[in-house]
Amino acid sequence: MVARADDTLEPPVPVRTVPPKYPSELKHDKIAGVVTVKCTIDEKGNVTETTVTKTTNEAFSNPATEALSKWKFKPAKRGGVAVSIKISIPIQFSVSD
Repeated sequence: MVARADDTLEPPVPVRTVPPKYPSELKHDKIAGVVTVKCTIDEKGNVTETTVTKTTNEAFSNPATEALSKWKFKPAKRGGVAVSIKISIPIQFSVSD
């Protein structure tokens, strides 16, 4: 199959992001971390099927997936048509003084 110019994939673009709730015990101890979440962005730009694939601290996992489920995206498009796509998103937890 020959790829045509109009078959190019436009990636999803976040239009609303919600910060994760920082676990209080980790914030108090100034523990930072990253959670990588694999998820599906559907044709409407909603986040579905979240799965944590990597985390620096298990206590960050639930807050990361809960926050990500509230995000909204401009959906990915292929040939101008909205499509569902699986992506991985890193969620940062950092404490600033």
